[in-house]
Amino acid sequence: MNKREVVLSLLNPDTPTPYIPAAFFLHFDPRDHHGQAAIDKHLEFFKYTGMDLVKIQYENVFPNRPEIITPADWEKMPCYGEEFYEDQWHIVEKLVSAAKKDALVVMTLYSPFMCAEQSISKELLAQHLLEDRDKTKKGIETITESLMIFVKGCIERGIDGFYHSTQGGETHRFEASPIFDECIKPYDLALMDEINIQCDFNILHVCDYRGEYADFTSYLDYPGHLVSTPLKWGEKNLKLKEVAEIFKRPVMGRLDRHGIITKGSKNEIVAAVNAVCDEAPEKFMLGADCTLPSDIDWENVKTAIDAAHNYER
Repeated sequence: MNKREVVLSLLNPDTPTPYIPAAFFLHFDPRDHHGQAAIDKHLEFFKYTGMDLVKIQYENVFPNRPEIITPADWEKMPCYGEEFYEDQWHIVEKLVSAAKKDALVVMTLYSPFMCAEQSISKELLAQHLLEDRDKTKKGIETITESLMIFVKGCIERGIDGFYHSTQGGETHRFEASPIFDECIKPYDLALMDEINIQCDFNILHVCDYRGEYADFTSYLDYPGHLVSTPLKWGEKNLKLKEVAEIFKRPVMGRLDRHGIITKGSKNEIVAAVNAVCDEAPEKFMLGADCTLPSDIDWENVKTAIDAAHNYER
């Protein structure tokens, strides 16, 4: 099996996975965010670390919209079209050409809610949703329309799938409010249903960068062939096998992005990976709980991936 076949074997319960695959992600230096520099840096990281898929970082942040001051102003939200995504599509096209024969190539996709936060501030977006969710969600609808253009363009260029990152259901956000169900989830699902139909390998990432979750109930019906979530559910610390059982699909993750992998010795990293693999379900991909610090030593990442590959079940 090549890397591509190994990772796809996670989706087939009747196909043994010959070793534990692994992949870690980070944001590169801003000078490597665009054009040929981004293409070269992604391939360099993929080859140096030996990871099992190419995950393209999305660095085309939605511009700030200072004209959006009140909920009614969301009608001014522009729908970014093909010109906005040209550089990112170029990166997709070249990485697909360079790596797809050997490994899956997966594109990062931030949720409409997360892109709305990029367009104003998270505080102002929350205020708008609480004040008038019907007017505010018109902007989220426009953002979803724009992201659908991006998604379809990536699919046309041969992407294997998406790493769909979503937020909005954290405990500090909109508890005891219909905002998540009315203004966040439907737009997540509009994109995720499309990629689930069109693509062979999508990862659902429930992101805890902004805060913790009481539970994952709202996300259980989200599509995604693999799931990457926090292991903390309210006051309970979950095991990987429990997450796999809750979501009824293979899982990815487990290493703390700020923990042993960033500052441990080689032996400590290997020991940490072995401990994770000891308690992991059979269908599992090693990774971190979210994006690694940009200044991490790539040798640490390589050590963790080698340890997963060499782990004996």
